[in-house]
This record gives sequence, C-alpha cells and structure tokens, in this order.
Amino acid sequence: MNPALRSSPPPPVAAAPGIGRYRWTICSLVFFATTINYLDRAVISLLKPYLEKAFSWNAGDYANIEIAFKLAYAVGMVGAGRIIDKLGTKKGYALSTALWSLAAMGHALVSSTLGFGVARAFLGITEAGNFPAAIKTTAEWFPQRERALATGIFNSGSNVGAIIAPLTVPLIAVTIGWQWAFVITGALGFVWLLLWNKHYETPATHSKLSKAEFDYINADIPTGLPAEGVVEEKPKASWGRLLGFRQTWAFVIGKFITDPIWWFYLFWLPDFLGKQYHLTGTGIALPVAAVYLLSSLGSVGGGYLPLGFIKRGLPAFQARKSAMLLIAFCVFPIVFAQYLGETNMWLAVGVIGIAAAAHQAWSANIFTTVSDMFPKRAVASVTGIGGMAGGLGGIALTALVQKRMFVHYEAIGQLDKAYFIMFLICGGAYLVAWVLMFTLVPRMEPIVLDDDDILPTAA
Repeated sequence: MNPALRSSPPPPVAAAPGIGRYRWTICSLVFFATTINYLDRAVISLLKPYLEKAFSWNAGDYANIEIAFKLAYAVGMVGAGRIIDKLGTKKGYALSTALWSLAAMGHALVSSTLGFGVARAFLGITEAGNFPAAIKTTAEWFPQRERALATGIFNSGSNVGAIIAPLTVPLIAVTIGWQWAFVITGALGFVWLLLWNKHYETPATHSKLSKAEFDYINADIPTGLPAEGVVEEKPKASWGRLLGFRQTWAFVIGKFITDPIWWFYLFWLPDFLGKQYHLTGTGIALPVAAVYLLSSLGSVGGGYLPLGFIKRGLPAFQARKSAMLLIAFCVFPIVFAQYLGETNMWLAVGVIGIAAAAHQAWSANIFTTVSDMFPKRAVASVTGIGGMAGGLGGIALTALVQKRMFVHYEAIGQLDKAYFIMFLICGGAYLVAWVLMFTLVPRMEPIVLDDDDILPTAA
C-alpha cells in the first residue's frame, strides 16, 4: 500500500459500498485457528472413557490432568500477550500455533497418567497464545463498531472445533486407536500456518488492502492522527502499569468468574451425558455437537447484538453493556437442566446449549471491551492478563468444587447432585460478573498510556 494513502483523514464510520472486504478474509483465518485450538483441547474429553480403561483413571485423576492444563494455560496467557505484543501478530500467532500443534500430537506418545499431565501442561501453555493474538488481530483489522461481530465470528470457531471433535474423535479412536486422534487433529495446525504466512500482514503494509478499506478500518481514529502501525513502534506498557487501571480489573474479574463455566462445559459435558443418560462412544457425538452448534450461533449472534443497539443510537460501550446484561439472563435456565432432562434428554441438551451459546455471546463482548478502552499496542497484554485470570478461575473451580465434590458424590453414587450444584453455579456466574464489572467501569473511559495515544471514539 502506498504510504501516501496512510496519512489521509479517515471517512465517516459508516461503511460505504465498495470499500472492500479483505478484513473478513483475515477474520476467517482467525476463525480457522480458533477452531483448531478448541478441537485440540476437546479431544481428551471425548477419549476419557478409553483413557480411563487404559490408565485406570478416576474422577480425581482426570481433574488433576485438567488442572495441569488450566494452570499452564493461565501462566501462558499472561506471557503470551506480552510476547505477541513484542513479536507482532504475524510472528506471535504463527509461533503459538506451531507449538500447540506439536503439543497436541505429542499426546500420542504418552504412556502414563503423569505423562498426560505433562502433555496437557505443554498444550495449555502454548494454546494460550490464540486469544491474545486473535483479539489483537481484530483490533488491528476492524473499526470499533465491527469488533464484537468479528470477535463473535472468530470465537464461533471454538464451537465448530467442539462440534467436529465428537463427530470425528470417537470414530478415529474406534477404528485406528486413540493415539491417532491426537496426531490427526494436531496436524491441522500446520495446514493453517501455510495459509497464515501467505495471507497475513498488518493493514498498514498489506498490498491487497484498498485505500477505502484501510480508511474504514481506521475510522475510529480522530482526524489528524496517524493510524497505529504507521508510526514508529511505541514501548509496551508494563504489567504493573496496566494493572493500575480499573478497566483492566473489570476485564480480569469478568474472565475469572465466567471462563470456568466454559471449561466445565468443555471438559465435563461428555461425562455428564454419559453418566446421566448412559451414552457411550459415538452415541455422545450428536448431543455434544448440538450443544456446540447452538454455541456457534450464540457467538455470532452475540457479536450482532451490540451492533444492533449501536444502529439504534446507543453509544458502543453502552450497547455492549446492555447486550451483556441480556446475555447474562439467558444463562440462568441451565439450573433446570436435570429437571427437564427427566422428561426428555433433548430438553436438557437444549437448555445447556442455550447457556453455552450465551457464554459465547458474552465472550464476544467481554473481549471487545479491551479494544474499546485500551490502545492497540496494549490489547494483547491486557487480553493475556484476563486470560490468566480465567485460567486461575478454572483451576479454583476444579480444585475447590469439582474435584472434591465430584469425587465425593461419585463415591456415594449420587453424581447427579454434583452436576446440579454445578448448574446452579453456572446460572448465577454471569449476573455476578456483570454487576462487578460495570460497578468498576460504569461508563466508557479510554486509557491513555501516553499523551499521543490514539483513543477509540468516545462513547
């Protein structure tokens, strides 16, 4: 792209016909990466019956392996955000994907319970790079009004990965062995790497990006200021400085409370369906896929919801805040999942699917609050900090609630009670998170790291 084009004033925020759509090609790459990311992490939950027999696991063993993944993921998230801000999106995303693909394939070589804990830890620390890189990509390639939609679309890849997993992993395990399930799914990351290296550059340097689309992407930047990526790189803000902002803590708290709920669905849903309705092997595939299909719709719908409010005149931050409250209420019916399931299993699957869809809608919006309020050069770091908090929340829930509770109720033959308690926690978590987040940050307050920082449009 001609450097002379980069300094021209941006047009109005509204999209004009013919501006170009290359930004959606970039979004599709991030969607593909997120799909692979979640496919790789979901494999073990579907192989749990096979691995329990092979390694004599109980609920406590599986919980310990889950904790190893979450702990490594939490540590990896905060480091990954810094590395990606330092290396840049293209190199950072590629490095993370290559490493987590190797880690996923490495599970096939494991021959002990301890070995699975090590393999899951390596997968966790490397997979942590996906969301900081994805959110940074979205901040670079989309104007503020489209970021929640773009985030919802790429985040729906997590559901697509979780849909593909039950439809393929049990079949692979039955036909050629559980080891090949890890190898085949892990190898997909290297296919993505070829596409990423071919098609990705920043907007400021991309030869296929038109001037009109470049200006539209940077339409939120006040007139007279250059687009980020055109000016000389600024120093990264320290973790200590970022943790001094209430906006960071609002994101951290929201992730700490709500991320564990998604971990619960991901790691325990197949077990719930198996134990509650006596499903085995490929029989679990259809209900699990149905839950994540609904989740995928929720992810995209969650991105559209604040955009609809914006079109009706609400400022972007207020639109996001209102959307998140509505989404939080949509989770609550999950507390009736087992009661409905007594009538028909598909009623339970449906209400769990709605709750999972609401989580993904929530996720599309909570991630976007970071790019709403922080300069692009800090987005990956703040996302990493929040991701670490989400991982720590998942560890706390597993260690303090799931591990003790599930082992206890499984021992006395009342595992359904453990699941009921978990569904109660799921139902209330988002409302609690919403109250705490928007008590800390009740209105749009963009962060200024330097006097010349480029800020989002006031809202």
